[in-house]
Parts: sequence; C-alpha cells; structure tokens
Amino acid sequence: MTKKGIHTENAPAAIGPYQQGIRLGDWVFTSGQIALDPATGNFLAGEIEQETELTLKNIEAILQAAGLSMDHVVKATVYLSDMNDFARMNRVYEKSFANSKPARACVQVAALPKGAKVEIDVIAAAHG
Repeated sequence: MTKKGIHTENAPAAIGPYQQGIRLGDWVFTSGQIALDPATGNFLAGEIEQETELTLKNIEAILQAAGLSMDHVVKATVYLSDMNDFARMNRVYEKSFANSKPARACVQVAALPKGAKVEIDVIAAAHG
C-alpha cells in the first residue's frame, strides 16, 4: 500500500514537518489538531468549549478532504492540558460523534502547542 498525504485549505496548515493527514488504503490518520484558524493560522485562545469545537471542525475538514466524515472515525485520542476540563470538552465532543461513537482515549498532558487546552487526533476507516 502507498501512503498519500492529505491536504486541505479548510484545515490549518501543518506547523511542523508533518501532513494534516495520511491515507493508507482504507485508513486515514489525522495529525493532532488544535484550535488554529485555517484561514489565518492564528490560535484561538478561548474556553475549552471553543477550542474543542474548532479542533473538531479542523479534523472534519481533513476527513472531508479524504472523502470521509466523522461517522468514519473508529478511534480518537484526546489530549487535555487539564483533566478538570474533561466534562466541558466531552459535551462538545459528543455533538460531533452523535451518529457513531468511536473508541477513545483521553489523557492529561503537561503542555500542548501554542498553550492549547485540547488536542485531538483520529483514525478513520473508509469501509467497515
């Protein structure tokens, strides 16, 4: 199988030596996303709800560029800078996966890029 990079103007450009996402056969792996505005590249420093919403919107844009939707996500990993934000993040997260809940891990980390409160990456399957 050949891996193919995924790029869309509807999600933030990579801020390092990586792709927004990679497609390998029927699988799509997104890089971790934070609340960056795709148009400006600026970080949206806000409450956990706003950061989570924009982060998931960026993931959705990458999946759409690969011809997929949030319903194709089979695994998500959520990184929080403060586990006390879990319930508030979860209320926003749940809306994006109302039709199809993926497996998930959620961990607290010491720090995230740009001082973000949340970072999320997903694995999606085209078939299944």
